[in-house]
Amino acid sequence: MLMNPLPDGAGAAHDRLYRSLRTRIMHGEVAPGQALTLRGIGREYGVSMTPVREAMRRLVAEGALSLSASGRVTTPQLSQDRIEELASLRSLLEPELAIRALPRAYPALVERMERINVAIAEQIAKRDASGYIRTNLEFHRTLYLRAQAPAILAMVETVWLQLGPTMRALYGRLNRTELPRNHRLIVAALRDGDEPGLRVAVRADVTQGLRLLAG
Repeated sequence: MLMNPLPDGAGAAHDRLYRSLRTRIMHGEVAPGQALTLRGIGREYGVSMTPVREAMRRLVAEGALSLSASGRVTTPQLSQDRIEELASLRSLLEPELAIRALPRAYPALVERMERINVAIAEQIAKRDASGYIRTNLEFHRTLYLRAQAPAILAMVETVWLQLGPTMRALYGRLNRTELPRNHRLIVAALRDGDEPGLRVAVRADVTQGLRLLAG
């Protein structure tokens, strides 16, 4: 049902729309429980209903959107159990990616992550929730790409996608005013080649906030 082929010529529009919506949801630009309509998205992007429908079907299949029995499409409002489940997935998968990346954590990578931390601090100072989420995920993705484990990274990105709107709500609750301490610990562990320290820092960074929200 979710794999209906697109008419000839519609694929490019569908893929662009899918990627744009996926990025917006992952970065917390859409609030939890927000309704999305085919017409509204079509007007916003200047496309017909077919690419909108196919993009939304893909996002429903990935868990980024929820489809009710009446056909209403919304971003999910995650239960505490679901948040705990996704936090557990992050705590399992992301330390594994970090450890796999450690042998290729050359000085240039560490310097780049330090620059991203500066950008994160700037987003915090501006109180830009979506900007914070975007740069925070960039920090993690920059490291995980060095793991050379695309299947694990794809699973992690699906978790990020499902958590995007919830992360926006979490940012407001945390009322963050400075760079997360665990980001500094991650960079220090990379610089020192400290595998146990890296595992602990990544696990703490990706789960602490979510545990607060679930609690």
